[in-house]
Amino acid sequence: MTDIDTQTHEENHARNAWSGKIAFILAGAASAVGLGNLWRFPSLAAKYGGGTFLFTYVILAFTFGISLLLLETALGRLTRQSVIGAYSTFRPRWKWVGLLHAAVPFIITPYYCIIGGWVAKYLVSYVSQDAQAVAGDGFFGSFITSPVSTYVYMLIFMLLCIGVVILGVKNGIEKANRVMMPLLLLMAVGIAIFVLTRPGAAEGAAYYLIPDFSKFSPDLVINALGQMFYSLSLSMGIMVTYGSYLSKKDNLSQSVVSIAGFDLVVSFLSGLMIVPAAFMALGLAEGGVLASGPSLMFVTLPGVFKDMGNVASFIGIVFFLLVLFAALTSAISLIEACTSIVHDGTKLSRNKSLAIVSVFIIAAGCFINAGYNGLSFIEPLGEGSSLLDFFDFISNSVMMPIVALLTCIFVGWIIKPDVIENEVKESASFKWAPLWRVMIKYVAPVLVVVILVANVLPMILPS
Repeated sequence: MTDIDTQTHEENHARNAWSGKIAFILAGAASAVGLGNLWRFPSLAAKYGGGTFLFTYVILAFTFGISLLLLETALGRLTRQSVIGAYSTFRPRWKWVGLLHAAVPFIITPYYCIIGGWVAKYLVSYVSQDAQAVAGDGFFGSFITSPVSTYVYMLIFMLLCIGVVILGVKNGIEKANRVMMPLLLLMAVGIAIFVLTRPGAAEGAAYYLIPDFSKFSPDLVINALGQMFYSLSLSMGIMVTYGSYLSKKDNLSQSVVSIAGFDLVVSFLSGLMIVPAAFMALGLAEGGVLASGPSLMFVTLPGVFKDMGNVASFIGIVFFLLVLFAALTSAISLIEACTSIVHDGTKLSRNKSLAIVSVFIIAAGCFINAGYNGLSFIEPLGEGSSLLDFFDFISNSVMMPIVALLTCIFVGWIIKPDVIENEVKESASFKWAPLWRVMIKYVAPVLVVVILVANVLPMILPS
C-alpha cells in the first residue's frame, strides 16, 4: 500500500460506517434493486425464451457482475473515499476518471426521481380511484405532460429520499433499508403467488421458466449482459461510496455475492409477477411482445390489473407500493453517493453537502421534467424523444460502460490487481483471486466494450 497517501486514511478515520455486514448487504441490495429489475428484466426474459435468458443472466451476474462489484466495493473500503478520492489517492493523474465516475450519479438522480414521482402518483391513484380509471386511455400521457402535478410528485419523492439521507448512514439509510427491503421482498412473493393462481398463469409460468434454446443468440447474451450491468448499480459511484463505510473485518467477497443474489431473486420474482400475468392478455405464446420501461409499468400493467375483477385496485396498490420501495431505495443510494462526493471533495459538513446536492437535483429535475411540457419541443434523440431519454442514454448507455472500462484498466493495469486482492484478504481468504484477476484484466474490458458498442451503434447507424 505504498502508493496510498496514508494521511488520507488518518483524515477519514471518523468516516460514517455501517453497523455491520448485514447493514451493508441490505444497502447494496437496496441500491441494486430498482426500476430496472421491475420494468426491463421481465420483458427481456419474455423476449429471449424465459429460462434461457435466466440461465445466461445468472452466469454473467456471478462472474462478470460480482467481479466489478467486488472491485468497486474494495476500492471504496481501501481508500475510505468516494469515487474522486478513490482514484486520485493512488494516481492523482487519474482524478479525471473519478470526476467522470462522479458525474454519473449526478446525471441519473434527477430523472430517476422524476420516474419515482410517477410511481408515487400511480400509488395514490390506485388508493383514491377505480382501477379502470387508472388504466384508461391517456391517463399516463395526460399526467406526465401536466405542468403542475408531475412537479409536485417529483418533489414529494425527492423530499422523502432527502429526509432519509439527512438522518445519516445508520439512523437513516440503514433503518429505511431494514424496513423497505424485507417488505419489498414479501410483497413480491405475495404478488407472484397470487398471479400464479390466476387462469392461464401455469402456461405463462412455463413460458417464463422453461428454456427455449432455439432463442439462444448473441443478441440474448448482449441484452443479458447489459441488464446485469445496470441492475447491479455498477459504475454509478454507489458501491465505491458504500464500500468506504464498510469495516475491515467484514467479508467483502461474501457480501458482494449476497448483494448479487438478492438482486437476482428480486429480478426473478419480477418476471414471475409480470410475465404470467401478461401471458394471456398480450398473447405472448403467439409472438406477442411484452413492453419494457415506462410503457410496461404505467400502461401495460394497469391494463392487465383492471381485468382482475374485485382485487384489481388492491393488486395495483400493493404492486405500486412495491415499486415505490424499489425506487426509493435506489434513489436514496444515488443521493448518498452524490452527498459523499461533495462532502469528500469540498470538506464541507455532511448537511451542507446534502443541501448542495438537494438544490442541484431539484433544479435539474425541474429542467428535465420540463421536457414533457414547457420544453417538449426539444427532441434530442430524434422525433418523440425527451430530455429524460437523452440523459438516460448519456448516463446509462455511454458514460457507465466507459467508466467501467477505465476502472478495469486502472485496477488491472495501472495500480495492479494485487492492491485490491490484498484488501479483500484483509477480512477473509480469496480463493477465486486468480479468476477475478483474469476477469478484471482481460474479460471484463471486452464485455464492457460489447455493451458500449451495442448501446451506441444503433444511435449512429442510419435507420
